[in-house]
Amino acid sequence: MTAVPASPDRLPTGALPRHDWTRAELRALFDLALSELIFRAQSVHRLNFDPAAVQISTLLSIKTGGCPEDCAYCPQSAEYDTGVRAEKLMPIDAVLAQARAARDAGASRFCMGAAWRSPKDRDLTQVCAMVAGVKALGLETCATLGMLSADQACALKTAGLDYYNHNLDSSPEFYDEIITTRTYDDRLATLGHVREAGIRVCCGGIVGMGETREDRVGMIEALANLPTHPESVPINMLVRVAGTPLADVPPLDPIEFVRTIAVARIAMPRSVVRLSAGREDMSEETQALCFLAGANSIFCGPKLLTTPNPAQERDRALMRRLGLSPMR
Repeated sequence: MTAVPASPDRLPTGALPRHDWTRAELRALFDLALSELIFRAQSVHRLNFDPAAVQISTLLSIKTGGCPEDCAYCPQSAEYDTGVRAEKLMPIDAVLAQARAARDAGASRFCMGAAWRSPKDRDLTQVCAMVAGVKALGLETCATLGMLSADQACALKTAGLDYYNHNLDSSPEFYDEIITTRTYDDRLATLGHVREAGIRVCCGGIVGMGETREDRVGMIEALANLPTHPESVPINMLVRVAGTPLADVPPLDPIEFVRTIAVARIAMPRSVVRLSAGREDMSEETQALCFLAGANSIFCGPKLLTTPNPAQERDRALMRRLGLSPMR
């Protein structure tokens, strides 16, 4: 089934992309009865996507650990003792072997992540070769390498990069509580370089870090009011890792997570909303509610960089039970 967008005069509120969302409007969505919120989100979702199709991505850490940033949620920061060792950039052949396996397992997009504040040009040359190789396998390509200059973004585009991931993480107000080594404006500058280079944007955030609902409202406001909505919006549930400052933060209520997915779907109707990190600790019922609320992308594979992710067969079994199939 392919979704056919309705004419504008038949679209419910929120079905067309807007870039002028107010916090009051988003707060009102969060405050709706859950059944009403999911109904609105699913209505918007069906106007823009096949409701039974889920985009499948695989994420590989091509350079693990030793990051000089102090992101409070990240086990790869050199600031924290988490048991994650600093490793060198993977050889190209090893990356391509992982990409072939991901493709053969049903992934349509292959994402490569490196624990850098920003890549050195010599490292970027190797990453560009990886991008070109993955692209030649027939996969969409995505990378997350930290901050980029305009020239670096152009080099990645020339190599064939389809998407660049660079999350805003949280609201502007809460951001300084979790990161001091990079500013919100730094993140926005990288997103601008990526857009100007002609690369599609993957940008979302993390919830469950001890933020308030108002911070979740602020995060979605920041994302939805970008000049162009991110084509892919990952909503991550914090994975609490021993040794990080957020290891003992109380878990977020799963229903509040579902609400966040639903509001993101309404505010960014044509973006793919990815149910991202934290699925290993979610019940199947919570994940099912997230799909009902408009999530239509997942990462498939045993790890998300360094943290656990559901086994592929477990994901396949859940998708079969829910009547979902991979997006092509």
